[in-house]
Amino acid sequence: MSQWWKMISAGLIGGAISLAGAYVINSNNFDASPAATEIPVRQVNLQPSAVATLAAPTFDFKAAALRATPSVVHISATTRSGGNDNSPLRFFFDEDSPFGGPGGGTGSGVIYSADGYIITNNHVVKNAETVTVTLNDNRKFTAEVVGTDEKVDLAVIKIEATNLPTLDVADSDQAEIGEWVLAVGNPLDLTSTVTAGIISAKGRSLELIPGRDAIESFLQTDAAVNPGNSGGALVDAEGRLLGINTAIATRTGMFQGYSFAIPVNLVTRIADDIIEFGSFQRAFLGVSIYPLDADAATELGVDINQGVVIDELVDGGSAQYAGLLPRDIIVKVDERPIRDVPELTEMVGRSKVGDVLQITVLRKGEQVELPVRMRAQ
Repeated sequence: MSQWWKMISAGLIGGAISLAGAYVINSNNFDASPAATEIPVRQVNLQPSAVATLAAPTFDFKAAALRATPSVVHISATTRSGGNDNSPLRFFFDEDSPFGGPGGGTGSGVIYSADGYIITNNHVVKNAETVTVTLNDNRKFTAEVVGTDEKVDLAVIKIEATNLPTLDVADSDQAEIGEWVLAVGNPLDLTSTVTAGIISAKGRSLELIPGRDAIESFLQTDAAVNPGNSGGALVDAEGRLLGINTAIATRTGMFQGYSFAIPVNLVTRIADDIIEFGSFQRAFLGVSIYPLDADAATELGVDINQGVVIDELVDGGSAQYAGLLPRDIIVKVDERPIRDVPELTEMVGRSKVGDVLQITVLRKGEQVELPVRMRAQ
């Protein structure tokens, strides 16, 4: 029995010694490297703000659509036989359109003034014998064509009405690629239809309008536009008028990804003239031009690849009187950079006879600014 107790006592003493030794060793390790045992502490409960959620959009299009739709009208026209056969935009609106009746078709328009002036496309009302306008509230009016301009594809019509809803006007020069826009109109005879997209390019020329004096500088968007949308509104996210929907890039006559609108800064310039004078009082620069590209830059010996080259001058034209010369490269008009022909034609088209444009050209490697007083052709 005593032997048994001796064994137990020995075991207890040995265990105590081992524990004491381990304590001493671990104490030394902590002292030598305290950072090695520091464990970061963090809360494991999730705060409400840390819970993954779908980000709420900063805006939606309800307010913009609500503002825009009352100002966009439905237009129905009866045309003379064969009236639009040669129009490159006729798939939008003519007697061949599957969305209009015999000898006519439908399109859209934007109320420009509370007393009944409405903007639309020229190809919507071209050669029309009768034009009927249906407002968003279903009131119908017979409209008079006040004036048209086929070189820009714009028209102004008039109905006898008052207190009509109008849109605030945006600044299309300030519109940016990637900006949200809405197309409002009557595609496929579906009244008051709204589609959304972004501006995908600016200053786009499609060479749809015949003639060297055509003005094409479209806002390109991916908002869905179809036959019947012509003449309708392109509006920004605040519901302000940004352009007039005019064309689509298509091989089928239906929307295939891109649509094109005349920028509102050009629209209002032309509409105001038509309302005041019955036609667009256009000023001309009096030049033959071509775009500056890499090949032209090499030929001209310049180190830029964007601009518009003057090829020839028209005798007695605005450019000749101002001292512009062949081989001058136009790079700026009134502080707006000019990268291609559509941008120049838009700026010139927005000017009035008698206006002075400050045109900056690159001439023999130096920038020269010349005041150009705009003249009629």
